[in-house]
Amino acid sequence: MIAHLKGLLVSTGLDSAVIDVGGVGYLVGMSSRSLTALSGIGEAVTVHTEMLVGEDFLRLVGFASETERDWFRLLTGVQGVGARVALAILSALDPTDLQRAIAAQDKAMVARANGVGPKLAERIVRELKDKVGLIATSPLAIGGGVGAPAASGAQVDALAALASLGFKPGEASAAVSAALDELGDGASLDALVRMALRKAAK
Repeated sequence: MIAHLKGLLVSTGLDSAVIDVGGVGYLVGMSSRSLTALSGIGEAVTVHTEMLVGEDFLRLVGFASETERDWFRLLTGVQGVGARVALAILSALDPTDLQRAIAAQDKAMVARANGVGPKLAERIVRELKDKVGLIATSPLAIGGGVGAPAASGAQVDALAALASLGFKPGEASAAVSAALDELGDGASLDALVRMALRKAAK
């Protein structure tokens, strides 16, 4: 899986950008907020990515921050929310506003995004209410403070893995932190999840 791209910005469109990495131009779908955050044409950029794979397509989606990518993953986990709708939501609301809306169960704020009706907005805030803490408590969250330690990709993925197994945000965070203390920052995702499950079982 392609986790990020580092290269030169070739061009931008309404909902995508082309990034040249070693002579190969990657077309990356992006929210309007992430596109605005990019440097100028011809300048170096780093874009965090998510690869979408289907029976008849292969698509890269890009984000200005890992936090935005985490939100994309959560949003697309809700029934009825595809990549296009998730990007529309992230175009209308930055991660901090989205976190606030879900915590407050404010479906009207989520419904501001193009293609999101009242019923879908209600489903989004309801289904993500118990998962919002995974990102809100992550050092990657916007507003995390100067000097906050950077979470590894394995740590974020481990939190998501435990959430998918039914762990509450606080439980997942505590188990992953305990696993990191024992294994160290260089631990692989597989080792981290296994150790976190052991810690949670104690």
